[in-house]
Amino acid sequence: MPSRKFADGEVVRGRWPGSSLYYEVEILSHDSNSQLYNVKYKDGTELELKESDIKPLTSFRQRKSGSTSSSPSRRRGSRSRSRSRSPGRPPKGSRRSASASYQADLKEARKEARKDMLGVKLTPLVLKPFGNSINRYNGEPEHIERNDIPHKNTQEKFHLSQESSYIPTQYSLRVRREEIKLKEEDSKEEKVVTKRPALLRTSEVTATQSKDLEFGGVPGVFLIMLGLPAFLFLLLLMCKQKEPSLLNFPPPLPALGDLWETRVFGAYLLWFFLQALFHLLPIGKVVEGTPLTDGRRLKYRLNGFYAFILTSALIGACFFWNVELYYVYRHFLQFVLAAIVFAVGLSVYLYARALKAPRDELSPASSGNAIYDFFIGRELNPRIGTFDLKYFCELRPGLIGWVVINLVMLLAEMKEQNRTVPSLAMILVNSFQLLYVVDALWNEEALLTTMDIIHDGFGFMLAFGDLVWVPFIYSFQAFYLVSHPNELSWPMASLIIALKLCGFVIFRCANSQKNAFRKNPTDPSLAHLKTIHTSTGKNLLVSGWWGFVRHPNYLGDLIMALAWSLPCGFNHILPYFYVIYFTILLVHREARDEHHCRKKYGLAWEKYCQRVPYRIFPYIY
Repeated sequence: MPSRKFADGEVVRGRWPGSSLYYEVEILSHDSNSQLYNVKYKDGTELELKESDIKPLTSFRQRKSGSTSSSPSRRRGSRSRSRSRSPGRPPKGSRRSASASYQADLKEARKEARKDMLGVKLTPLVLKPFGNSINRYNGEPEHIERNDIPHKNTQEKFHLSQESSYIPTQYSLRVRREEIKLKEEDSKEEKVVTKRPALLRTSEVTATQSKDLEFGGVPGVFLIMLGLPAFLFLLLLMCKQKEPSLLNFPPPLPALGDLWETRVFGAYLLWFFLQALFHLLPIGKVVEGTPLTDGRRLKYRLNGFYAFILTSALIGACFFWNVELYYVYRHFLQFVLAAIVFAVGLSVYLYARALKAPRDELSPASSGNAIYDFFIGRELNPRIGTFDLKYFCELRPGLIGWVVINLVMLLAEMKEQNRTVPSLAMILVNSFQLLYVVDALWNEEALLTTMDIIHDGFGFMLAFGDLVWVPFIYSFQAFYLVSHPNELSWPMASLIIALKLCGFVIFRCANSQKNAFRKNPTDPSLAHLKTIHTSTGKNLLVSGWWGFVRHPNYLGDLIMALAWSLPCGFNHILPYFYVIYFTILLVHREARDEHHCRKKYGLAWEKYCQRVPYRIFPYIY
């Protein structure tokens, strides 16, 4: 078996088909049968190249700037446009007009393309070579800059013949029998170029759909959609028992007619659309999200904290007008069912509208399977005009509703236990979780870089999680304390407060450092941080909070979750369900992050894992 010359993950120079131009690429894999290398260009294009079309980086570094190489833009002093060095170009002494020089070069490029007779099924809009790949530690370069200078727009634009099939498939390069036709009119060439990004995005979606499905695939997501609502009801019913125990499982089930009340459903709709109205108010700054596959950046209005202030004023008005908030506790299960019905209805609407969505607007996680896409979300950013449904549901109805439900539970505890003031345990639970919500709304912009926004579509998973799971499970400790009071001593309360503050400091500092680095990696305040450069052009932090463990924000989250449960005492495991669930959730999310980063960053991620071996907990690999 012939030996391969280049290893997986190695950064080399690959020739662009139909030209003599070499660009920096990363070796992805090697086919021993066809002896072709699968490589990836900087813009994400993946092609299969012969070994003869690949050269090591050292062969380019050794050349002098005055040599006649195929590296672009060697002639710095020339005012004319940089052109690829075709074999038939005349010597430097020949003087021609700019128009004649351009026509001659165009003619040579056509001859070279006809000679190769290669059909490229996927080409980029503008192919730019990698810039200087430098690992910077403490602001100093780790490697010497490469001697190649970025090429300045020398790519000729190609137009495929009408009879040729231009169907987007997996990235590949195959020999084609018909000759490539070159268009001379600039206007027609521009039209061809404008169509290529869409073809690129379509192929990216097709490539994504062939990957393994998460959550156990179709059977797994089907069981999750059926099991989560039932499990939620069982958990709440057990919590309302005077003596919750596994021996009393299952708890007495109410009649289905007792769980549905139209008035409650109307109250839930009023809450949802009231938060939507607050979101539409023209207050708060407008920011841009992360770039989409076509380069666009969606705009988002950051006014979640203002919506919280308005909601607080509304709750204060309810106290002033003697509105009975205890009604929410007495009809708590009915509100849960109302939220489930609304979340399911919203998921059906989202899937139906996604069937008509353009391919380039679909989620990278979508698969083409109806059940799986209904769960994971088919459309990445479903919007009604400028109203982003996923972004709105992530922070507003559920997160602010969580605080309102906690307040209702505090009032219910006082009423059920005939107390003039709430218990210390209830005050701690309300205060801890209020701080968490206010922090999330104050740092609302950080949501735009999370996996929920940039990767997952908006389907049942996020709709149920945001509108049902967050407000009715995250408030579980307060719901438990209404029926199972726990008298907490001040020394124990002080230890719990210290634990909460420790987790919050880790969580907030880690997230702030990450967001600052993503917004401006060249910020002087971040110059002390060490990084690893990747082939995507982005850097990975390997110092600061992110050199401690790979996910210090998850570590802080788990410490805070434990602090929320400790005020409930140790009489039953029920109030610690949140900690158990949250640990499983974050471990699973960390595994998803690991999978995506390993696929995205390749060899650089392996180096990162060697530098930061611990995932969530320090000293635990």
